[in-house]
Amino acid sequence: MAFFEADDPAGPPRLNGEVVFDEPWESRSFAMAAALVDEGCFGWDDFRDHLIAAVQAWESDPDGPYRYYERWQEALESITADRDIVARPEVDELAAVYAARPPGHDHDHGDHDHGHGHHDHGDHHHDHGDRGSGS
Repeated sequence: MAFFEADDPAGPPRLNGEVVFDEPWESRSFAMAAALVDEGCFGWDDFRDHLIAAVQAWESDPDGPYRYYERWQEALESITADRDIVARPEVDELAAVYAARPPGHDHDHGDHDHGHGHHDHGDHHHDHGDRGSGS
């Protein structure tokens, strides 16, 4: 299987045929799985099996509301552990490091503007077009 078909019940949420994400971490988890598939670490069929197992585990003992990408992340953690791609203690350690970072830590504006309200312009100029002069 190349990827989840649009009508696959295990497939990711879609809007107008496009995969959608509610939170940035969801798209990152999705991208990690896709990168590992691209690298040949596992196939989508194998990942799908882990995802179905994660969904079934949640269904047998629901812990809060169902969130698709939480099951996706569980499947990603499960398959990477099963394949010895990354060790669980290493995942926990890296997760703690990333969780401790402040919001926006991985976003360097350099010399660009994409309109999401940053006002510390430093020594570079932002072109605000018809939004007025903001620098």
